[in-house]
Amino acid sequence: MIPRAAAALLLAISCDAAAQRTVTVTMNDTMRYDPAQVTVKRGETVRFVATNNGKLVHEMVIGTKKDLEQHAEHMRKHPHGMDHEGNGMLRLKPGATGSLTWTFKKAGTFHYGCLEPGHFEAGMIGRITVR
Repeated sequence: MIPRAAAALLLAISCDAAAQRTVTVTMNDTMRYDPAQVTVKRGETVRFVATNNGKLVHEMVIGTKKDLEQHAEHMRKHPHGMDHEGNGMLRLKPGATGSLTWTFKKAGTFHYGCLEPGHFEAGMIGRITVR
C-alpha cells in the first residue's frame, strides 16, 4: 500500500491546476495500457484521461515501480475493501472514463499500473519518463 506520506515523497504531486497538456490513456482486458510510455517535462502538469475499454475493473495508479510492486503485493493479500481513488489513483468500471491531474516535480522514471489483483503481475504497467 502506498501511504499518503510516501506518495508525497514522490515529489510528483497531484493538483487541480490547469493542465499544460492532456494524455489520453486506454486500458483493456489484455492487461495493457495505450500508450505504455509517456514522456513529460519536469514541472509539467499533465491531465491523464483514461478510458476502460475492457469488461473488468481497471486502475491507473501513479508511483515508483517499487511502491507499485509493494502495493500490488498488498492487494494480492487483501483483495477486498480497498478502493483506489485519490491523489494519483483512478479506478474505472468497464466502459467508464475518468481523469487525474499530476504535476511532475522531479526528473526520473515513474510508473502507472493497475493494482487489481493479478493485473499488475500480468503486465498492466506503463512508464512515465520525466526529463
